[in-house]
Amino acid sequence: MAILNLVFGPDPIFEQKASKVTTFDNKLQQKLSDMTDTLYHHKALGIGANMLGILEQLVVVDIQESGKKQLYKLVNPEITSFSDETSVMMEASLSFPGIKAKIKRPANIELIYYDEFGVKKNMSAAGLLARVIQHEIDYLNGKTFLDYLSPTKRKMLILKIKR
Repeated sequence: MAILNLVFGPDPIFEQKASKVTTFDNKLQQKLSDMTDTLYHHKALGIGANMLGILEQLVVVDIQESGKKQLYKLVNPEITSFSDETSVMMEASLSFPGIKAKIKRPANIELIYYDEFGVKKNMSAAGLLARVIQHEIDYLNGKTFLDYLSPTKRKMLILKIKR
């Protein structure tokens, strides 16, 4: 069991695009296992690899609906469609402690990804699961939830972190 160190914003890593994973081996499986340990240690819903200083397209998500663990390990996740229907919810991040903001996102998504063994998968997600996956994939693409805000609101929240 390894708990990885979080990277805190603002940090330039959150503006960088993560690289696609091309090798599915024990190192990758260990990285995903460590990310999972870190997710559960912090009682988080999701973690994008950038949040841990890893610039690879890796996400772990578990929203634990009804108190049951349902872990998703997503390698090279790519959203293939978004619903027209949207929802607004409060979002926060382990990497931006002490701040949160209301963010509008598509309510439902379709995605493709690879599991930790290199098997290609399709997935539909709705509600909170769709939101968390979108939030974490944003990290892989050099974007955070703060990028959905006006420049003034974003600046105010980043100043709050620095205090």
